[in-house]
Amino acid sequence: MKKNKFIAGIWRFVAVAFAASSLPALALAAGDAFASVSPVSAEDIVRLKPRPPRLRSSAALVMDEREGVVLYGRNTEEQHPIASVTKLMTAMVTLDRHLPMDEIITITPQDRDRLRGSASRLPIGAKLTRHDMLLAALAASDNRAAKALARTYPGGLKAMLIIMNEKARILGMANTHFADPAGLNNDSVSTPRDLVTLVTTAERYPLIKEFTTTGHFTVADHRRRHRPIEFVNTNRLVRSSAWDINLSKTGYTDDAGNCLVMEMVIGNRPVIVVLLNSWGKLSKYGDSRRIRDWLLRNERRAMRLADAPT
Repeated sequence: MKKNKFIAGIWRFVAVAFAASSLPALALAAGDAFASVSPVSAEDIVRLKPRPPRLRSSAALVMDEREGVVLYGRNTEEQHPIASVTKLMTAMVTLDRHLPMDEIITITPQDRDRLRGSASRLPIGAKLTRHDMLLAALAASDNRAAKALARTYPGGLKAMLIIMNEKARILGMANTHFADPAGLNNDSVSTPRDLVTLVTTAERYPLIKEFTTTGHFTVADHRRRHRPIEFVNTNRLVRSSAWDINLSKTGYTDDAGNCLVMEMVIGNRPVIVVLLNSWGKLSKYGDSRRIRDWLLRNERRAMRLADAPT
């Protein structure tokens, strides 16, 4: 009986949280969301039927966010493990509960990665605020931080996973499933098309945008007189002034390969980029550059055609 009441309480929370978050407004209106307009439309580029970029990611999608037009896609409905990209959903459901961000959370042995044995800069016994735990999970992709957020979520890990999967369902992410909060489990899967929805939704959370694009940072271990623990963002592109990135999340496991999702501006065009199962440590960065060069090249080509006399 207590279990049934608990589950019922979770579903009531889901209904209230999603009603309040105005999820149907995922497709942002042109002009309202982006003040700067590219000289050619996404449809102009698509009509060129450009030769696709040569990527090392086995599944990819590039979408013009202002117009909602897919500029490039490869295996966009193909399901893959998404590794730490999972943490975007972990962060969203954490923030949806409006939990106190200054609450101290202790890293415990339960937070160790016993599946893959990944390392962490957070020692057992470290005490961080929920704010810093979320920052470490998103920017540095720390698995212990993500697991600690789930362990201290109201109802614990099982409750968080129920909410994560229900949120995915409500968002229409039909080919997505979350099996753990860190993305270590191969059953945490999605598709490039579903991940565009995930990124678009995550953009509605200012703290997620801020944390995922923080290049270098320290968190305070309250167990040791606020001793600072240093981290760097797992996406090296956010640490470069050559890139205009508003949201980012990396992921890697042996099975998922290298994964990267970003919302960024190329030229004056806001785009969402999804790269899955990219093999080679630097391949996701190479693919990002290839996409940027490909888009700018074809934008210039479309401009020349538009200016040509008829």
